[in-house]
Amino acid sequence: MRFQRSLALVLPRMRNKFQSQASRYFSSLLESEQRSSFGIAFDIDGVILRGRDPIGGSPQAVRRLYKDSGNLNVPFLFLTNGGGVPESKRANELSEQLGVKILPYQVLQGHSPFKSLLKRYENQLIIAAGKGEPAVVMSEYGFKKVVSIDEYASLFENIDPLSEYKKWTTNQVLDRSVHPMNTVLRCDVSSEAVKAVFVVSDPVDWGRDIQVFLLFM
Repeated sequence: MRFQRSLALVLPRMRNKFQSQASRYFSSLLESEQRSSFGIAFDIDGVILRGRDPIGGSPQAVRRLYKDSGNLNVPFLFLTNGGGVPESKRANELSEQLGVKILPYQVLQGHSPFKSLLKRYENQLIIAAGKGEPAVVMSEYGFKKVVSIDEYASLFENIDPLSEYKKWTTNQVLDRSVHPMNTVLRCDVSSEAVKAVFVVSDPVDWGRDIQVFLLFM
């Protein structure tokens, strides 16, 4: 399928570019006159936090990576396959939970490598799928024409043939009062072809989402 062939070509380039960016991020976190010979990558769920609560002495352990001056002594980042929210929002949450200042580029989520595809799809119509704020995530990366899968599906009455049998809802259509129009552009999907679908996090409704994905295969 075209989608599978595109992934085979794009993923190696994403990995190489992402590794280079991560290396630069590590270096920028340290004082230039004294750099640590190693860094630490923390998982979040079950290692640093359980739900929203810190585990054991994890806040104290993270604080020991800083000097008394407040400057970073040992570079570290949070590496998680979770996501669904922008790195800036996750960094703010971690800062509050751990009592230290965490910067957005210290948070690498499952969808963070999508940033490397900005040049290719920046001005193309794309769909962002998954729970949380997938369209906001892609918009923060710089993609100009983003529609969440909830918004897209809502425009087509019969796109989900099983919807009448579902007792739950996937109502995550973007709240424009919280995310203004200039944050995530609402596109006219009837006049512009969707060029890519990005699975930002685990979908809430796999059945519906797969039905939508098949339209673009």
